[in-house]
Amino acid sequence: MTKIFFAVDVHGSTPVWRKWINVVNMYKVDVLILAGDLTGKAVVPIFRKDNEYEATIFNKKYTAKNEDELKKLQDIIENMAYYYAIMTKEEANEISKDPKKMDLLFKNAMIDRLRKWLDLLLEKVDTKNVITIVMPGNDDEQYIDETIKSYEDRSILYPLDKTITLPHNYELVSHEFVNPTPWRTPREAEEDKLYKIVEEKIKRSNVKDYSKAIFNFHCPPFNTNLDLAPKLDKNMKIVYVGGKPSMIHVGSTSIRKLIEKYQPVLGLHGHIHESYANDKIGNSIVLNPGSEYTEGILRGFFIEYDSEGIKNYWKIEG
Repeated sequence: MTKIFFAVDVHGSTPVWRKWINVVNMYKVDVLILAGDLTGKAVVPIFRKDNEYEATIFNKKYTAKNEDELKKLQDIIENMAYYYAIMTKEEANEISKDPKKMDLLFKNAMIDRLRKWLDLLLEKVDTKNVITIVMPGNDDEQYIDETIKSYEDRSILYPLDKTITLPHNYELVSHEFVNPTPWRTPREAEEDKLYKIVEEKIKRSNVKDYSKAIFNFHCPPFNTNLDLAPKLDKNMKIVYVGGKPSMIHVGSTSIRKLIEKYQPVLGLHGHIHESYANDKIGNSIVLNPGSEYTEGILRGFFIEYDSEGIKNYWKIEG
């Protein structure tokens, strides 16, 4: 029996990344997958003046008067899933006026955090014996891919440019793009284009037996338990009905059509944080662990399978 642990959408949260790694030590896991979105959304400046430091987070001021206190402040920021950068107020003012400098600040912060995570993964997980897969999602900038690829010689697999063979001759096909969102994230495509891109990838994968194929597509299929999100008005505010958010299906019609067409044994999805769920499309089991990264909570699915098929799957969070 082979056991997969699958999680998504950590968005820069080091506590969630650590918990994902620790699953290997707590349970016998053969395949470990983190399938986007990896990077965070904000950089908190830590202002340096003489030998003291200061940062403001959610209107609360934090100070550090020595290196130990500075390390604690950095940990507080990191545990909130934010990046940090030490600078003077003058430097911050200069960066805020220059989009190129702002982009470089984010790029360096994202790559530094990702390298720190991947080094920790190598320290804690025997990647020679545990198949370990890390992939970006739609929120991740293209430049982080090279960082993940640079760890492939140490058995951390980047799955977007290959078909990965799993135990019992199962085959994993992966894709990170999603259908258009209101936020215009780095990896999106209109439905007709998304269908063509993903079907071409499926054909190139040369899957031998779709009853043993796993589609690791970050975008969930439309009109399932996996793609329910709050409806937004034209001002990007949540629409409430009877005091509760109005939920609508926002997944991809293209991904659904491809699952209906090829009927993989399993679909692994993410993207929609609110939809911590499982469902079926025909004979295909489809899963979305959802995400609660802002609270430092790991959500995931264990999947057990053998040569005859999927035997069991269940959610965990903590």
